[in-house]
Amino acid sequence: MSKKPTLIIMAAGMGSRFGGNKQIAPVDDAGHIIIDFSIYDAIRAGFGKVVCVIKPEMEADFRRAIGDNIARHVELKYAYQVLDAIPAGFTVPEGRTKPWGTGHATLCALKEVDGPFAVINADDFYGRDAFAAAARFLLEEGDPNEHAMVGYNIENTLTENGSVSRGVCQGDASGYLTDITERTTIEPREGGAAFTEDGGATWTFIPAGTPVSMNLWAFREGVVPAFGRLFEDFLRNTVPGNPAKAEFYLPNVPKTLIAEGRGRVRLLNTSERWYGMTYREDAENVRAAIAGMKAKGLYPEKLWD
Repeated sequence: MSKKPTLIIMAAGMGSRFGGNKQIAPVDDAGHIIIDFSIYDAIRAGFGKVVCVIKPEMEADFRRAIGDNIARHVELKYAYQVLDAIPAGFTVPEGRTKPWGTGHATLCALKEVDGPFAVINADDFYGRDAFAAAARFLLEEGDPNEHAMVGYNIENTLTENGSVSRGVCQGDASGYLTDITERTTIEPREGGAAFTEDGGATWTFIPAGTPVSMNLWAFREGVVPAFGRLFEDFLRNTVPGNPAKAEFYLPNVPKTLIAEGRGRVRLLNTSERWYGMTYREDAENVRAAIAGMKAKGLYPEKLWD
């Protein structure tokens, strides 16, 4: 059996949110925020270490709000996503203030990782089954170039309060991911969902049960060199055309490995329902859902006591 996997949490985007933003609003009466539940579920699933990717200036606030609680229960490390964390020979474009993206956030964390790892967003509620699926995969002995993604049924990732952006997945008969297509405007429909690419003039139906990515990836060690190689490719070939805003997205790494024939990605399906606060009106639904899970005994009233 492999060593206990590490969970990387991309939290640098929370830096400007401390002090009242919806993503760090409490989701229960005990004052927990969504990230608390993710870490709690990950520990129960078998993860042995957590690496939080943050901005350096948010460390004190992050430790006080989150880190001091969980550090008593699991090994906790911090990694810092900063613009000048780039390879030798490259420079930050003049005037660039935008972070390099989710792929870069993961790359920044890899110095704290020694073994298999999973990556999640800080402000999405994934559910205990999703972490269990990722942990089971990572605890298996297997090809170091075989990875996994936990896919959610599209109907379980929508909100009634507006449109969402999702990576719609395609897989083969053997259960491996073949492609992800980002759809930026998806709304619920009877029997599934629909997306538009022309401002709503036309809609394309997506049937219920179609897997989508919520950025819950499970990687074995073979992926590590690819992050560095592909980030250099991005800096060399993509940034010059859009120096202020180009982003190195995490899904581009497994997509490229699949296209190159250098890796495979197993598609792990979960029936969990995703919860998030894309819109302010979503907060009430998230609180109600978590209250219901607590009533069923899925979570204690206070996670860290």
